[in-house]
Amino acid sequence: MAIFRCADCGALNRIPEAKLGARPKCGKCKTLVDTEGAPQEVDDGGLTAAIQSSPVPILVDFWAPWCGPCQQAAPMIHDLAEERAGKVIVLKVNTDESAYAGKVLGIKSIPTFIVFHGGKEVARQAGLPRRQADFEAWLDGAVG
Repeated sequence: MAIFRCADCGALNRIPEAKLGARPKCGKCKTLVDTEGAPQEVDDGGLTAAIQSSPVPILVDFWAPWCGPCQQAAPMIHDLAEERAGKVIVLKVNTDESAYAGKVLGIKSIPTFIVFHGGKEVARQAGLPRRQADFEAWLDGAVG
């Protein structure tokens, strides 16, 4: 069973592997659910809800549009999200628009990547990863 977040309503959907190619509908709002795993932009409320309810790990990319290293990391994060679709939910938070990120989570530099599992932070990495393999190893260590 794979878990995907509805981009429209934020609901988490359990989707059987056999239905992944069929673009299933969200159980809550009935819109089509993206099962390719692309990172999703979320606001403070969407981030909090996902952290509190996700049965799978969540990787959050804290970024800003003006940040060069954030832009460099984006393709790597996108590829990683698609590779782990259904097993890890990848979210993006624009720190220029998110008070929660800076105050509550203590984001002091960007990009910062945090893995949440079971409602708690389990790993954090600040700065641009040097290589995708290093980043994947960090994520593997965080999610077990």
